[in-house]
Amino acid sequence: MKIVLIGSGNTATVLGKKMYRSGHAILQVYSRNLQHAKELAAELNASFTDSLTTLSADADLYVIAVSDTVVETVAGQFTTGNKPVVHTAGSVSMEVLQPVSSNYGVLYPLQSLRKDMERIPEIPFLVDGCTSEIKALLCDFAASLSSEVKVCTDDQRLNMHLAAVISSNFTNHLYALTQEFCNHHQLSFDLLLPLINEVAFRLRVGQAANLQTGPARRGDDATIQKHLQLLSEDESLKQLYKLLSQSIQTMYHKK
Repeated sequence: MKIVLIGSGNTATVLGKKMYRSGHAILQVYSRNLQHAKELAAELNASFTDSLTTLSADADLYVIAVSDTVVETVAGQFTTGNKPVVHTAGSVSMEVLQPVSSNYGVLYPLQSLRKDMERIPEIPFLVDGCTSEIKALLCDFAASLSSEVKVCTDDQRLNMHLAAVISSNFTNHLYALTQEFCNHHQLSFDLLLPLINEVAFRLRVGQAANLQTGPARRGDDATIQKHLQLLSEDESLKQLYKLLSQSIQTMYHKK
């Protein structure tokens, strides 16, 4: 397909590379920062612009890959007639694209994407469209990029976006707090990497609830109290430890 890519950040960069390497033609890259548009366009063998009024009219698909908070603003600045347009946001309804085109939908990559990543990871796509024809078109297009494609409504996608935040963003924050803790006590965070990898790997073979270990799971209050004492100088982390321990205990007490 011939694509106009609107955006130059993390999602636009990774998806642009993925589309290009999958055999699609990126006709043009738009960014409000002309230098950013130029740099990404050079990687994708595309033209570039910093004006939404000069978007190419020759594309088969227009992909708005910008921050969730500005999708509607960007969408309000151009139209494509009946040319298909999608956004890549997890928390934004596809209906914000209704003024842009009579054919619109969503192409949401369910993955943590960074423009500086050396390899492109597996990316499941959640898609939707305003008509059955657009859904079919987007399913076929997404299938050229990934082996995992699901049709999801706005509500389903928003719930999955929430699940992604809890499982990915919150987990990464715990890693950041753990790194700070280790650094403060002159410990090597790297020693935890085999443990982190093993826990993540187990999710491929079992239910998380059945894989839980640790003092809260086994009701080891003595160890929990020792840990809380160690955290007496860090009230924020102490309260987080208590909250998560209580949540684990509540889950297994109900069982």
